[in-house]
Amino acid sequence: MFEVTFDVLLLLLAAGFAAGFIDAVAGGGGLITVPVLLISGANPVTALATNKIQGLFGSATAAITYARGGHVDFRTQRKSAIIAFFASLGGALLVSFLPVELIRYALPVLLIGIALFFAFKKGLDDVDRARRLSPTLFAATMVPLCAAYDGLLGPGAGSFYMLSFVGLAGYGILKATAHTKLLNFASNAGALAAFAVVATPWWLTGLAMGLAQVAGARVGAGLAQKQGAKVIKPLLVLTTITLAAKLIWDMI
Repeated sequence: MFEVTFDVLLLLLAAGFAAGFIDAVAGGGGLITVPVLLISGANPVTALATNKIQGLFGSATAAITYARGGHVDFRTQRKSAIIAFFASLGGALLVSFLPVELIRYALPVLLIGIALFFAFKKGLDDVDRARRLSPTLFAATMVPLCAAYDGLLGPGAGSFYMLSFVGLAGYGILKATAHTKLLNFASNAGALAAFAVVATPWWLTGLAMGLAQVAGARVGAGLAQKQGAKVIKPLLVLTTITLAAKLIWDMI
């Protein structure tokens, strides 16, 4: 029935739960699920495609949980979500034509920069600040850029969304996290739509992992809403540095 054995499926379910928790708080859950999928026998493209299936569940659960907590309004963010969907779809379809390897070399430097920003920037808390871009300009520029990257490669997309919301939209940490999860859901959906055509995801395994993601995301989003920036900031810095270190290690 499933594309893997029962023992391997249990490992993937545990990875899905842990990734759902991490993703709901700070992003970076793919650090857990993609390597486990590769270890389980998936080729790289299948691993990325399957990761989008299960990630869709986690980001949707986190987005709904944050919305119920009053931290994001689906109606006002609908256009941004649509933009993210199509930008991510386009990014996934362009993976064969763009210099992905060049992007991989630059990515660790960008991620380390983001980690340093959140670690040392004073005054970053759950209070909104003055925005530097209007909502319309933000939706027309930063949303498609982050979403296209999510479809093209994926790792670190949540960090880029977070940096954009905090640095340019003026959102507090908790509000930025909530809006990041909504756009993560939209860009996951767009990338999956492309992968469904050009790749062979493990559909049943991905759906099973998605259920574990739901549980992990509910716990993570609940904790983040209670603790706010106190838990989100350090976990964001940790996961971003870890992702940068893994990317550097893979290039050695």
